[in-house]
Amino acid sequence: MEAKEIIAKRVAQEFKNGDFVNLGIGLPTKSVDYIPANVNINLHSENGFAGVWDKATPETLDKDVVDAGGTNVVLQKGGIFFDSVTSFEIIRGGHLDMTVLGALEVDEEGNLANWKIPGKLLPGMGGAMDLVNGAKKVIISMLHTARGNPKILKKCTLPLTGKAVVNMIITEMGVFEFKEGKLHLVEISEGVTLEEIKEVTLASYEVSLNLKQGGTN
Repeated sequence: MEAKEIIAKRVAQEFKNGDFVNLGIGLPTKSVDYIPANVNINLHSENGFAGVWDKATPETLDKDVVDAGGTNVVLQKGGIFFDSVTSFEIIRGGHLDMTVLGALEVDEEGNLANWKIPGKLLPGMGGAMDLVNGAKKVIISMLHTARGNPKILKKCTLPLTGKAVVNMIITEMGVFEFKEGKLHLVEISEGVTLEEIKEVTLASYEVSLNLKQGGTN
């Protein structure tokens, strides 16, 4: 199983019946492919709709219906559209149970940097700033390293999206949780050792006494 699939499958294990979830563009959206058959959630797109949707096919394409990442989608029965003001009232009002986002950097204080890449012109952080402060739980789903460079750091070097906002980090190597202000390694993936994780994790963290193994498969 490829690294991104391992991550997406593990993220889906966090979904519970009735959850109202916002998924960031890219890797986070892959988690919907692994939602257990007995779990029903509702998704939220910050550009103004909620419910459950599928990617559009040539037969179902409506160019006016796109998710927050610009992908053409088809909203299933029961879904609703609303304006951007209402969408951000939902986010800022604390009505989302969870948001799953990617990251460029996360540090041992739970700080998140996920919008500014040095040397590249970007439009800004979009709704991420609101999402990480409005959702009840913030999960970061990302590859553990970028071109071999650690992404879980002692201190973020890039401009922050949110300060002390991250609750959980899920990578292809394992799962970290923030508990009482400290980072804890709570799961390691099958075939991964504690030594391997330590080599590519610059942040200080504690290894859980109840460490799970193979939890991402």
